[in-house]
Amino acid sequence: MATVLETHGLTKSFGGVLAVDDVSVAIAPGEIVGIVGANGAGKTTFVNLVTGYLKPDRGRIIYLGRDITAHPPREVTGLGVARSFQIPQIYASLTVLENVLIALAAREGQSLRAWAPLSTRVREAEGLILLEPFGLTEHAARPVSELPQGGLKLLDIALASALMPRLLLLDEPTSGVSSAEKFGVMDTLVSILQARGVTVIFVEHDMDVVTNYAGRVLAFSEGKILADGAPGVVLADPAVRKAVLGWA
Repeated sequence: MATVLETHGLTKSFGGVLAVDDVSVAIAPGEIVGIVGANGAGKTTFVNLVTGYLKPDRGRIIYLGRDITAHPPREVTGLGVARSFQIPQIYASLTVLENVLIALAAREGQSLRAWAPLSTRVREAEGLILLEPFGLTEHAARPVSELPQGGLKLLDIALASALMPRLLLLDEPTSGVSSAEKFGVMDTLVSILQARGVTVIFVEHDMDVVTNYAGRVLAFSEGKILADGAPGVVLADPAVRKAVLGWA
């Protein structure tokens, strides 16, 4: 089966700390993969390596058959790999639509300092269409600072999806979202991304979210993949329960 992403012997250390230790994994098209692990297990470092924000000490990263190990983040994004952040990377002083226009301009290669206007009739129309499935069209003219946390998360994913990714990496998509909102947020995200055929890797501490939305789980511990498989199997593994969940 063809893969979207492969890592081979991926290794990264910071001083004497081995953050990612010889990680080899293959992700198939359309998979929704949850990454779990205690703080410091290597989850976010792995995501940063895949997206080019960090360079590995050793190993290779293959995306759609192409070696992207040495590519900087902008090039990785241009190839179809996008990410959202634990803390949404959004311009809070601008409106929802203005944020989308910036993302669309970036997708087209336009610098924010370029003379060409960010707002065009075509771009605004596309921006409103992009917001619609996320339930944000009615908030298009609203300052981002007025959105609830769940709305911020949805906007963050909408901005990432504006880049038309084949692979989307999410860092704690329900972090800061209330218990009442989290399943609604995830239902919206998963339905949109599955409809578009986007492969998803998400880091998450909420095991209810992992169980309900991941088709596969990678459990990280001390920089290594401790277990890899279906959520029910991985989360029932005694080693995972001890290292990841802190249960005896």
